[in-house]
Amino acid sequence: MQMSTKVKRNSASGGKRDLGSGSVGRLMFSLAVPTVAAQLVNMLYNVVDRMYIGHIPDTGVQALTGLGLCFPVIMMISAFSALIGMGGGPQAAIAMGQGKNEKAERILGNCTTALLMISIVLTVVFLIFGQRLLVLFGASSDTLPFAWSYMQIYVCGTICVQIALGLNAFITTQGFTRISMMTVVIGAVINIILDPVFIFGLHMGVRGAALATVLSQAVSAVWVLRFLTGKKTILHIRKENMKVSLDVLGPVLALGVSPFVMQSTESLLNICFNSSLAKYGGDLAVGAMTILSSVMQINSLISNGIGQAAQPLISFNYGARKDDRVKQAIKLMAISCVTTATIFFLMVQLFPAFFVKIFNNSSDELLEITVWAMHIYFGGIFMMGFQNTFQTSFVALGQAKISLFLACLRKLILLIPLIYILPCFFENKVFAVFLAEPVSDILAALTTITMFAINFPKILKKEKR
Repeated sequence: MQMSTKVKRNSASGGKRDLGSGSVGRLMFSLAVPTVAAQLVNMLYNVVDRMYIGHIPDTGVQALTGLGLCFPVIMMISAFSALIGMGGGPQAAIAMGQGKNEKAERILGNCTTALLMISIVLTVVFLIFGQRLLVLFGASSDTLPFAWSYMQIYVCGTICVQIALGLNAFITTQGFTRISMMTVVIGAVINIILDPVFIFGLHMGVRGAALATVLSQAVSAVWVLRFLTGKKTILHIRKENMKVSLDVLGPVLALGVSPFVMQSTESLLNICFNSSLAKYGGDLAVGAMTILSSVMQINSLISNGIGQAAQPLISFNYGARKDDRVKQAIKLMAISCVTTATIFFLMVQLFPAFFVKIFNNSSDELLEITVWAMHIYFGGIFMMGFQNTFQTSFVALGQAKISLFLACLRKLILLIPLIYILPCFFENKVFAVFLAEPVSDILAALTTITMFAINFPKILKKEKR
């Protein structure tokens, strides 16, 4: 009778799980199912615009390339939400594991204010300097009109992105995975419905895709705010906790720098790829890169979902000093991430054309160059399961310095320099640019594995936790 009551209460509270007891495997599975599902839907959210835009009659290829040029801005906006959400979420979970819910609520309040302030600054900056940035990203006279039309509307919804993504982390970190999944599902479904209506029905083209995205993100933001100010949540947004304190926000920013660097450098990385490919291969090579980055999102979604499920489990039990449960969670995450990365590697190597045709099936030239590039670009993706597992673990354990170094390693230290160095040693310059990705993937993964093996035992032995 008591167990039945507990199950009912958990169901009514949006799938809340007790992170400190019960089977780690079952908990991981119950947390991972909704988070992976949310990532699947989020993938649709991110690529559905490209799927529709790529099929616009006559101008689909140019429009798709223009949208790809906006990718750095989209990633930068998401990166700032990760700075706050992924920095604050683990800190709040560790505090909850220590039984300090009031401290966790102060973290939530400070993060809410930070997200609002960041939204205002980003919106102003991108509206003022947007066109110049797009040219810097590699926009040509043919693709700039499409890119700027999309970007103008998208950046006006920055505040919605910040709230929906940044604060949703605090729903996940409490164990309300079904509620956090619905944040993504609601927005994605609305986006998928509105896209064809605005793009084709109202003949708005790329502007319609951007407007559909902004409206769907606005609904997701309202959903998050209603939950975090409602009765079911453990942590509440309270006015008295929204006054910024460096003692509270400082550790959040320190830990959030790692996921921020991972996402913001994705923006810089896209700039480097696009500018180099525009130089050596023209608009067609940039269009291929747009598709490759979209396919990379498909690979990332499952590992991100698994990581989001493992993070609160690791953080809570680390705060509660339950080291065996921490080790079990990391082990299960590693097995899951490595397995999925290996399967994805085999799929893109064996069936590359399938992935390309999701985004464009009207240009034989684009299909040919993208299939060729895909074999190269995804050559080291099987190693990313290790990279994602151990980097997520360092963030979940509150290890700001190590996680920051690893975030910088793959992209800033290895990949971006290789994009410019490797073409000096190969006659086929476009091949050399794409080759930079697998080389950096493998080297970064080996380094991360080594650092985790050395540092993890030391982290668990720390007395002051």
